Amino acid sequence: MFDVVIVGGGPVGACAGALLARGAGRPLSVALLEPRAPALLDDARPPGAEAPPDPRVVALSRASERVLTRAGAWPRIFGSRLSPYERMRIWHESVAPSSDAVLVFDAADVGEPNLGYIAENRLLQAALLESFTEAGGHIEPAALTSLRVTDQSVDVATARGTLAARLVVGADGAQSALRAAAGLTAETSAYRQTAIVATVATARPHQATAWQRFMRNGTLAFLPLADGCSSIVWSADDPLAAELLQMPDAVFTEALDGASGLALGRTRLVGERASFPLHKLMAQRYVAQRVALIGDAAHVVHPLAGQGVNLGLLDAAALVQVVAGAAARREDPGALGVLRAYERWRKSEIAAMAAAIDTFDRLLAHGAGPVARLAQRGLLWVNRSQELRRFFIYRALGMSGELPDAAR
Repeated sequence: MFDVVIVGGGPVGACAGALLARGAGRPLSVALLEPRAPALLDDARPPGAEAPPDPRVVALSRASERVLTRAGAWPRIFGSRLSPYERMRIWHESVAPSSDAVLVFDAADVGEPNLGYIAENRLLQAALLESFTEAGGHIEPAALTSLRVTDQSVDVATARGTLAARLVVGADGAQSALRAAAGLTAETSAYRQTAIVATVATARPHQATAWQRFMRNGTLAFLPLADGCSSIVWSADDPLAAELLQMPDAVFTEALDGASGLALGRTRLVGERASFPLHKLMAQRYVAQRVALIGDAAHVVHPLAGQGVNLGLLDAAALVQVVAGAAARREDPGALGVLRAYERWRKSEIAAMAAAIDTFDRLLAHGAGPVARLAQRGLLWVNRSQELRRFFIYRALGMSGELPDAAR
């Protein structure tokens, strides 16, 4: 029997596994269900060949950096393909990107070397899985088929057989099979927006800066990459997104140049565009007897603040802290009373962050008339106040709120 079985080997699930397997005192025995681990793809490449860049990137906060260090993954991630960013420039479409009304967050304002990092999703996942297996974790290349919870254990059935554990953790995304199997429900609502992601080359250097423009029909972000290109995330209202996705590349880049206000000059697509619909998801309960949800299985927020993976990594660290503490006290780590401590902790933190993100989307990206003017003035007020800028920088760094020990 395993102490813990984790369903889903993406960055959040793999991080939880690595933290558990590397825990101080008595490390827990952990199995992770992941039918498509990137290490399997690595084995198929010729010796010495480097994996092509992953168009899916994530922003990692300082808190996430610390969690990943504790998980043993950061040295495997840190390198030539990780891009630190030192500043953020945020502005509304009503002003020019070079205007004094642009809100600027600078790491130097709080004595930090940077505000975070842009990392390829696949490399992050691979580093965490490698750290997990190095610490003795077991990867089961299979998907969940059914679940049976008893007073003493939980049976996790797959096509390859059944794994028994004291606790099962759902890290299998917004369409979580574990959440459904455990009878946990979630409230979902559509933003009626589609995120378009792509890699672009720009006429001017990105200056180790993340650029974000709020418009009446969505939000556009340029995230700096290590090779000098930028990853764009264009969260556009569905009618506009449908038009953008049908455009030939040259027409799309013209639209992109107009939407960016040429903040980085003319753009050129590098690779294909991809898209996905945006929705909000909040599980009504994060836990049940011998079951806990983390990451997108528990909550999905709008990507405009780049907080999705960061929130999930903090979930992983918080759950591991609660579970490891219970195990150290010789308590049952799958007991509902133990897991509810994790739920109370993270659910309140997520609710506050989700409300703030939705307010930004509603007022800055979709506000009109007096509401939009008020939101625009709000950016100017923040820019003029050193204390307010520091407050938001610390939020962006993930260094506020009730942090797990691994993030401190």
